[in-house]
Amino acid sequence: MERTYIGNITPGAKYKISGFIENLRNKRTMAFLVVRDITGKIQVTLAKEEHPDLAALVDQMTLDSVITVEGEVVANDFVKMGGKELLPETIKIESIAEPLPIADDSEIDSRMDFRWIDMRREKNQLMMQMQTTLTAALREFLLARNFVEIHTPKLIGAASESGSDVFEVKYFDTKAYLAQSPQFYKQMAMASGLDRIFESGPVFRAEKSYTNKHATEFTGFDLEFSYVTSCDDVMHMEEELLAYAFAKVAEKHGEKIKELFGKEVIVPTVPFPRMKLCDVYKELEERYGYKVTDEVKGDLTTDAEHLCANLAMDKFGSEFLFITDYDAKERAFYHMRDERGVPMGYDLIWRGCEITTGAVREHRYEILKKQADEKGLGKDVEFYLQFFRYGCPPHGGFGVGLDRMTMLFLGLSIKEAEFLFRGPNRLTP
Repeated sequence: MERTYIGNITPGAKYKISGFIENLRNKRTMAFLVVRDITGKIQVTLAKEEHPDLAALVDQMTLDSVITVEGEVVANDFVKMGGKELLPETIKIESIAEPLPIADDSEIDSRMDFRWIDMRREKNQLMMQMQTTLTAALREFLLARNFVEIHTPKLIGAASESGSDVFEVKYFDTKAYLAQSPQFYKQMAMASGLDRIFESGPVFRAEKSYTNKHATEFTGFDLEFSYVTSCDDVMHMEEELLAYAFAKVAEKHGEKIKELFGKEVIVPTVPFPRMKLCDVYKELEERYGYKVTDEVKGDLTTDAEHLCANLAMDKFGSEFLFITDYDAKERAFYHMRDERGVPMGYDLIWRGCEITTGAVREHRYEILKKQADEKGLGKDVEFYLQFFRYGCPPHGGFGVGLDRMTMLFLGLSIKEAEFLFRGPNRLTP
């Protein structure tokens, strides 16, 4: 008999199931086991007189031991878990669990030490299922629009983007770096004529940051596409993409997310609201009394970022807000600038947290080289500049962090939102 997932079981047939023992009541004449797998749980009810050999096995079992059970599933209105129970004919103990070193209410760092056990919780399994649905929806949307999936190297010969916050590694007789972004290679794909590409993969940031939203390694979902004419083209692509993906998440997991996490999955309407940075600061001061000095108004402060959750909802009734017109000194050198010298880029804020920096890229070699020199990056980005010497279409793109989006969907910290968190003080398990 082949194994059946518990979530697919209906009364009136024989099944083989496998999973962890979540609960165990071993009485004198009866034993009741709750067995769970990633799709659900079921009660296994054993009459000991009928199966003395199985009763002896139950005496060996502990919570979180793994077992395989075969038997008939019958309806029983007195059973709370779906009104059904499995009457075992055979039981096999796959492994015995020692007493668990953590509980659901253990401190987060203790749970991180034993993350593989912590991941057994229903909330964490739902989190990973939700992230799977999200990623699949993003991919599905783009594939339907002629995007090509690529995989860029994570070992690179020169520090990417800013030249800082990178991990240096020994690479045979020379140095290499872990990529802090696929940005340069995404643009290389545009120069290659691939036209529209996306990638999902690891991103590394050597930042000693201890906030609830930063990690030294996370999973990015990036895309780039050619023949854009304005920043609106890039923003429109992102808002359509996210609206599609959110609808898929809401359809498949919305009710369960609300039940277990108390968070509503709100499918956004398109277009998302847009504001210039200077207007954001003006509104924040007028509405909430938030003031900053002129020296910092070229970028979005952390407090302003948080307040944008209120601003977006109060002014537009939206959880999302595109912010444009940042100061050129605060943006990457490869952002195209308009006739005013203002970068043609944006940040997207969701629930008071930045989830995207997107832009139209500068594809003209001489201008790009000049902007790199302005930032003092000339030597570091020589290899990258070569991509633009032999013809390159106008293009733009953006990236989102899948872990940060998971965090915001469910109201978690970044530590909890990753399968295995990496931070300045966390390198195991």
